[in-house]
Amino acid sequence: MGERICISDMTLDTLTAYIVGLGQPKFRAKQIFKWLHQKLVTEFSQMTDQPKTLLAALSEQCTIAAPSIRRRQQSKDGTVKYLLELADGNCIETVLMRYKYGNTVCVSTQVGCAMGCRFCASTQAGRVRDLTAGEIASEIYTAQKDSGERVSHIVLMGIGEPLHNFNNVMDFLEIISCPEGVNIGMRNISLSTCGLVPKIDELAKRHLQLTLSVSLHAPDNATRSGMMPVNDAFPLEQLIPACRRYQKETGRRISFEYSMVRGVNDSSEMAHKLA
Repeated sequence: MGERICISDMTLDTLTAYIVGLGQPKFRAKQIFKWLHQKLVTEFSQMTDQPKTLLAALSEQCTIAAPSIRRRQQSKDGTVKYLLELADGNCIETVLMRYKYGNTVCVSTQVGCAMGCRFCASTQAGRVRDLTAGEIASEIYTAQKDSGERVSHIVLMGIGEPLHNFNNVMDFLEIISCPEGVNIGMRNISLSTCGLVPKIDELAKRHLQLTLSVSLHAPDNATRSGMMPVNDAFPLEQLIPACRRYQKETGRRISFEYSMVRGVNDSSEMAHKLA
């Protein structure tokens, strides 16, 4: 038998094609999608309305993304940080934050990160691998099941650069916003990038209603390149026009992130450059 595939990675359209390929009617795919992404089951045997022959085939051919909680830390304000272990033993961090308007989960999109930003610990060991769409979704499901509370907002600001894992992240967004799943609206999702210009343009063409956040952190190339090596590849002269193109194409505002680092990017001169 070949390597099993992760059924959690499939969008509803992909899952439908797969289920039909097994000789099953199309409606079974929607039922299975709901079991995975709405009822959040982690075992095929829990899908009680499915034929046993189909469940046996799925068990033989597929897996379900179901990370285990290695460590759970809760602060006084109710924020919970999870260290999650994936099926292959790699670990990622996920954070549940509680606000008056609802619960937000900050998800990781890669194991490690290749971007090399000087102020970020996630990049120290480099990028190990991308997370699949189902693995990213399972971060939200794990937090929701552990807390017993619905998650209403998502920020893609954990470990990894989301646009460096573009295709998997796009599938994740389709899965997580699907009405047959947890149905989290795009306007409640924020994606943070360090500024991969070609991928910003590619994202713009999709006309998603999410909020794009760009990590700026400096108003000039010398300072920004010192903090963020990605700026050598995509300097401000390329990044800012890409942001303007994105706004024009999507009609959505972009938010800029700026972390103050003492003696590096916190001077009044820097503030004047930003203005």
